[in-house]
Amino acid sequence: MMSDKQDAIQLLNTAVIKSKEKRINATYEERLAKICNSPVMNALLVAVDHLSDEQKVSKDHAAVQLIETIRELDSIWNDYVLMEGIGKLKELLKNNIH
Repeated sequence: MMSDKQDAIQLLNTAVIKSKEKRINATYEERLAKICNSPVMNALLVAVDHLSDEQKVSKDHAAVQLIETIRELDSIWNDYVLMEGIGKLKELLKNNIH
């Protein structure tokens, strides 16, 4: 019986991985090349140079700081939008109950 459960779990795990595979955009090389040659990337490189000089750190460290800051901003705003949506859903449900 445990084997049947393990087989089912393995089947579901495989399905999860396969479903992610379908969502991956196969043109990532083309997209990456386009971004790397964009004015935005040039601006980010200037920002790395500036931060490195300003903070007296390596360019590698400056680049990591820049990316971590952007990711943190993205995470904060994702949380904010999610919490705002949850708040609206709660309000909607509260109004529907009364």
